[in-house]
Amino acid sequence: MRIQKAAVAVGLGLALTLTGCGANSSGGSSGGTAPTAGSTSGGVKVGVILPETDSSARWEGFDKPMLDKAMRAAGLDPDIQNAQGDEQKFSTLADGMISSGVKVLVIASISSDGGSAVAAKAKAQGIPVIDYDRLNLGGTSDYYVSFDNVKVGALQGQGLAQALTGQQGAQVIEIEGAPTDNNATLFYNGQQTVLKPMYDSGALKLVATQKIDKWDNQVGGTTFEQLLTGNGGQVNGVVAANDGLAGAVVTVLTKYGLNGKVAVTGQDATADGLQAILRGDQYMTVFKPIQEEADATAKLAAALAKGDTASADSTATQKVDDPKGNRQVKSVLLTPQLVTKDNVKVVTDAGYVKASEICVAATQAACDAAGIK
Repeated sequence: MRIQKAAVAVGLGLALTLTGCGANSSGGSSGGTAPTAGSTSGGVKVGVILPETDSSARWEGFDKPMLDKAMRAAGLDPDIQNAQGDEQKFSTLADGMISSGVKVLVIASISSDGGSAVAAKAKAQGIPVIDYDRLNLGGTSDYYVSFDNVKVGALQGQGLAQALTGQQGAQVIEIEGAPTDNNATLFYNGQQTVLKPMYDSGALKLVATQKIDKWDNQVGGTTFEQLLTGNGGQVNGVVAANDGLAGAVVTVLTKYGLNGKVAVTGQDATADGLQAILRGDQYMTVFKPIQEEADATAKLAAALAKGDTASADSTATQKVDDPKGNRQVKSVLLTPQLVTKDNVKVVTDAGYVKASEICVAATQAACDAAGIK
């Protein structure tokens, strides 16, 4: 696809303003931690630290309320806080939770270094640590709960290859996640199991790959625009590592009249991502049933709070390699699912996003065709 000359005249400032817009709404609750009906309060205290809110809607929209509900149902009293992308705040929150006497600490870290430092402090106090969603390389956490993140990346690669079928030599730009996030590395590794052979054979042409610090959507959009214009305005497919980055990419593509003409991947099945898929601006996302992740974490935390490592080990039956720490980490790895326009309904049927959040004026016809009500 080539940029139209008239579109080039649009000011960069407008694109930068729009790039970060609309990427962070979510289906799911408002993220409050009030006990739900029938839940248990006054249980064993467990600390949970989530990483941020800027790059993805999932942390406050899905993980926070789902963890809260699952932990209370397991007889725990969760203290769930968000570090808002600030490493110092992450550390300070952990210090406070350790001092308050939590029996288990669950951390979704901003970086492996920061997470490992927190885990070491908790371990020194005899507090077991669960790495949630992101493994801290070189750390000491006892357990890890996440999705099969190499599989997530492979699904992104599969989706892009599917979208570009028959376009020999189609040009691809890769907008990846943060270099400090091990998950971003795993996503990339999974993508390459599908895409590298296609690059090597000439079926696809890789224009550029760029990691985006802190998963920053605005930086992702700016970076993509620079790569796009540097390639003469030509691109056929974009690997965007999550729906937030995909939204930033779509904003730039829209600026140049290319939205709907370029295949864009995503991840997290956010309301905005699903809307973009229904509009035809994004080709696919990856649905990760976060309730399963929350339930497994609650089950592990409940066992560890009682000192029942046998029950914890029977839950975490898989192992993940930590090459930096030269160790195998007991893990729970859940199965992700590829979602395109044809099966968006699986997300609404599962209750992760409401039909009302994705079926708006621009997508109503697509919702009707997909049977989403």
